Amino acid sequence: MNENKRSALPKILIIVFLAIWALIVLFPFYWMVLTSFKDTTLFMDEKVPTFFTTEPTLANYSKAFTEVPLGQFLLNTLIFTVATTGLMMIVIVPAAFAFARLEFKGRNLVFALFLSLMMIPTELVIITNYATIVHWNMRNTFIGLILPSVTSVFYIYLLKENFEAIPDELYNAAKVDGTGDLKYMLKVMVPISQPTIVTIIILKVIECWNSYIWPRQITDRQSYFLVSQGIQSIRESGYGREDIPAMMAAVVVVSVPLIVLFLLFRDKIMAGVSRGGTKG
Repeated sequence: MNENKRSALPKILIIVFLAIWALIVLFPFYWMVLTSFKDTTLFMDEKVPTFFTTEPTLANYSKAFTEVPLGQFLLNTLIFTVATTGLMMIVIVPAAFAFARLEFKGRNLVFALFLSLMMIPTELVIITNYATIVHWNMRNTFIGLILPSVTSVFYIYLLKENFEAIPDELYNAAKVDGTGDLKYMLKVMVPISQPTIVTIIILKVIECWNSYIWPRQITDRQSYFLVSQGIQSIRESGYGREDIPAMMAAVVVVSVPLIVLFLLFRDKIMAGVSRGGTKG
C-alpha cells in the first residue's frame, strides 16, 4: 500500500504543477475577458482590482465596433489571411511534390540551397522585400501585403517529408496506369497528407492573423490596417488608455477566432505535426 502511495505521489505533484501553471497561463486571458465586461466608469473608480463583476455589460463590445473601425480591420485581415494562405498552398504543394517525387539533376543540391534560406535573418528579408515592394509601387496595397508571404521554406520542407513517407509503390503503380504527376499529386498524395496540409493551413492562418511587423512597414493608411495594426493604433491614439474596457473588448474579438480555430482542429494539428516528423 505504501509502495502504491509512493508511486502515485509523483503523478499527483505533476498534476498539481500543471494545474497551477495552467492558471498562470490562462489568468491574463481571464482578466482581459473580465475587463471587457466591466462598465468603464466603475472600472476607472476601482481602487483595488476586482476579480469578478456583478454588473456585466456588452456596451464595450458595441463601442469597439462603433467608435473605432474594428470591423474594417477584421475585414482587411480576413482578406489578407484567406488570399495569402490560398496562394501559399498553390505554391508549396507542387514545390514539395517536386522535391519529394520528381527526379531531376541537382535536386538534392537545390533543396539544400533552398533550406539554407532559413538561415537568413528575418530582418534582412524584410529589408529586401520592403525595397522591392516600394520599387514596384505596391506600398499600401493588398498585393504588397500578400506577395512576400505566399511561400515558406519550412512548410515546403514539412510537406516534402510527409510526401516522402508515402510508399514509392503507389507512385510507380500510378505511372504504369498512365496517371500524370499532377493528377497523382492531387488524387493520391494530397488526400493521404491531409492532416499535415490542414495543420499547415491552420498555422499559416494564425501567422497571418497575428502578422504585425511586415504590415506595419508596408502600410500606413488606416484603410489597409490589419487587426494587429488596428489595435496598436487604437492604443497609440490614446483611446485605448482612456477606455480600457472597450480596448479589452476589441482584443477579445480579435483573439476569439484563433482560439476557436485551434480548439476545433487541435487533433488534426497534433496528427499533422507528428506525421510530418515521422518517415516510413
